[in-house]
Amino acid sequence: MTKTALITGCSSGIGRATAQEFLDTEWEVYATARDTADIEALAEAGAHTAELDVTKGADVGRVVERIIEEHGRIDCLVNNAGYGKLGPVEDITPAEAQQQFDVNVFGPHRLIRAVLPHMREEGEGKIINVSSVLGRISMPGTGIYSGSKFALEAMSDALRVEVEEFGIDVVLIEPGPVETNFSDRVGEELDELDRSEAYASFYKLFDDTSLLGGGSIGAVTPERVAEDIIEAAFSPNPHSRYQVGKPAEYGEYARFIPSSWIGFAYRQARRFL
Repeated sequence: MTKTALITGCSSGIGRATAQEFLDTEWEVYATARDTADIEALAEAGAHTAELDVTKGADVGRVVERIIEEHGRIDCLVNNAGYGKLGPVEDITPAEAQQQFDVNVFGPHRLIRAVLPHMREEGEGKIINVSSVLGRISMPGTGIYSGSKFALEAMSDALRVEVEEFGIDVVLIEPGPVETNFSDRVGEELDELDRSEAYASFYKLFDDTSLLGGGSIGAVTPERVAEDIIEAAFSPNPHSRYQVGKPAEYGEYARFIPSSWIGFAYRQARRFL
């Protein structure tokens, strides 16, 4: 029986590359985005497409019901939709922080709750949550974004143990910098902040560097991230976590560095720039 994958956030980057990889392996692919016009190319390549805003429970229910009606099962859920709200914690409003968590945490939670009953019925399934190296370590200016990814990681770790008896695997994908337009949106979000003069040194540091995007040293392609997602989807015993790229691998060890050292490194970088 042909297996079925549901992927969120397919308008570009990791989501689009992942959908194409699944198509290449002859899965039934449901590629979703907030605007289906952004995923017409995937439809032409053979994917089923659907409008899905992960912050809307009605969208989630409609898409999951459609897949079950058309194929009877969902073998793999890839929670990829997300964005980064960077900036000093004080400069990010409660409404902006809530929106960050709604997309990056509550969105995956909505999808997970919708697909789990069907996976339990089949006695198997894969839930793959796209996190970040910033879901393991937090740096100045990433507090709200990292907080959302820390929450996604905690939820995934608990879920993994809760559902293993049903034959369901839960996997975290932790990329470092990726060559996508993610960093462009991060920059746009940062530009929209009501910048406090108190954090002028942070904004200069951010403006003078590239923390998450393709300009960063060690950035990987979306296709490289998709490779690990596919490996996890096919493996009978996938890893709990996949660090993608050298910065992500180093980040795994960086979380053991004392906080005082990280603070010192940031102060030195700020002084240098």
